[in-house]
Amino acid sequence: MQVDLTSEPLDGIEADLQVVGLFSGDELPASLGELPGADDVKPGFKKATMLRPDRTRRVLVIGLGKREELDRERLRAVAAVAAKRARGLGARSIAWEPPAAGPDEPAAVAASIVEGTILAGYRFDRFRSADEDEEARSVERLTLAGVEEAEVGADVEAAREASLAANRARDLQSLPANELGPEALAARAREIAAEHDSITLDVLGPKEIAERGMGGLVAVSSGSDAEPRLIALRYEGGGTGERVGFVGKGVTFDSGGISIKPAAGMQEMKMDMSGAAAVLEAVGAIADLGLELDLVAAVPATENMPSGHSARPGDIIRQLNGKTVEVNNTDAEGRLILADALTYCVRDLGAERLVDLATLTGAVVVALGSTYAALISNDDGWAAQVAAAGEQVGELAWRLPLHPEYKDLTKGKVADLTNAASKRKAGTIYAGSFLEEFVDDVPWVHLDIAGTAWDVGREYVGSGPTGFGVRLLVELARELAAGS
Repeated sequence: MQVDLTSEPLDGIEADLQVVGLFSGDELPASLGELPGADDVKPGFKKATMLRPDRTRRVLVIGLGKREELDRERLRAVAAVAAKRARGLGARSIAWEPPAAGPDEPAAVAASIVEGTILAGYRFDRFRSADEDEEARSVERLTLAGVEEAEVGADVEAAREASLAANRARDLQSLPANELGPEALAARAREIAAEHDSITLDVLGPKEIAERGMGGLVAVSSGSDAEPRLIALRYEGGGTGERVGFVGKGVTFDSGGISIKPAAGMQEMKMDMSGAAAVLEAVGAIADLGLELDLVAAVPATENMPSGHSARPGDIIRQLNGKTVEVNNTDAEGRLILADALTYCVRDLGAERLVDLATLTGAVVVALGSTYAALISNDDGWAAQVAAAGEQVGELAWRLPLHPEYKDLTKGKVADLTNAASKRKAGTIYAGSFLEEFVDDVPWVHLDIAGTAWDVGREYVGSGPTGFGVRLLVELARELAAGS
């Protein structure tokens, strides 16, 4: 989507749909107040009323609610409402006059409108028959009127790139497993690297994975005919700060393996690569923005399938860092492949601080629903920085505790660790505590996104894939680049 900025007032902008926000207690502009239907306008949050100043001009007045309650999240929501109405009208262009929400935040207001508009415009119709009428309803241009580019331009461009990248991640999430396997994820990484001179790529195949001693990735992939991949990206942006590493879980289909999942809902296990999608597309967006930092990323990609070659409950494997693990539940596979990828990211790629994203546990949905991802960390400052980046873009994370008593749950009976504790306690924290064994004590944040990657129900992402994590990682990279 094209985003234009202009200092001209909204009245002077040509667009298929103009949008005006109205706070509770405020009056419509004089030019709109006398129009037929003006008395029907309601300022309540997300209430939308169409006015027609003339035969060709359409103005959507959208309620913003109480001025003191307006924040970035509510702005994304009202922008999404406007974008959906525009699509329903067949509008190809929208013009917004961002509301005055405070003297210090015009850039945040503008960026939020961009985010809500682009994210709400997402559609996945690759496998639907072509419909020319539907294609004509795609909004292609957003204009923000009455703004100064010098004041809001950088934030708007970052919001645009990050939101488009989130939509690309949503495409990956939506693809079925017969279209998106481990090699297809690697192919997408190759496309990203080919688009940017600042990105280099290594892809390890099954032989190299085994030779390096990535026992977790070997075990999880053993039941599938689809060969695993370890995807490694390096972005050189010229920063002077610490090299940050992103790790994303890339299970392109999770049947549970021998510990097979129930059939009901198993079709959604195509989205068990949501962490990988977020990492890949975030790296691409960071390169598009040319952010000044050095970044590495590792994505372990595999299927988890049952067969005569599958890892079995009770098997013992050796991870990349040398620790042994009892595989007591083959459906607790994500932590096994992440363990190898975290070690690889630190020891081979040189990451000095880490963020990993994974649809890791069902327990996190019980604990936090779809509002927050779970955040687990070994470093207070790093945890706060990651959470703050998520707060800015509406990808929220709630920190859960680590404690030595949780570590006891990870201990194996005949090996160093077990991937599934015998007691059903603190499942999300237990999984995070397991991962901590593989980060070599560098500052690390684990984000369990099982509840936020899909079916969140927010106005701008609906009930399908969300691309959760892309915008958080881009915002985090922006902050790191600004501070380096």
